[in-house]
Amino acid sequence: MSERPNAIQYLRYCYGRPLPPEMLDWVRNDLSGPGATTRMIMRALVPTTLILIPFWFLPADFMTHFTMTFPIWSMLILFAHALNKVWRSHMLRMHGLDPELANARKRERDAHIHQSYVERYGARPESVDQRSDDI
Repeated sequence: MSERPNAIQYLRYCYGRPLPPEMLDWVRNDLSGPGATTRMIMRALVPTTLILIPFWFLPADFMTHFTMTFPIWSMLILFAHALNKVWRSHMLRMHGLDPELANARKRERDAHIHQSYVERYGARPESVDQRSDDI
């Protein structure tokens, strides 16, 4: 089993700092293994939620609390999901790993679709960008 980062290393890693080379297996699994998308979204949600909780203690009714916090929280989820693959590719590249690992699970999941296309229409020309899953 690969070495795991300690609490300080993990916090620094969550905010964009590289981990030592002996933790590359852990980084690879964290950024491209099962649950990578969920982990990245949770890393954005937890600190934001901690910042928004005090707003619920202000003297106001439910709708005021809701309208103060929900738009921020919902937009955070949308942006975290939209930029998830970009951030994971960046972190993989920063650790000296192949940034295409961020797409590996999607390629595995959709391999049968690409194979069906090849069987039906033939191989794609070399001039076509093969990273169609980045669209």
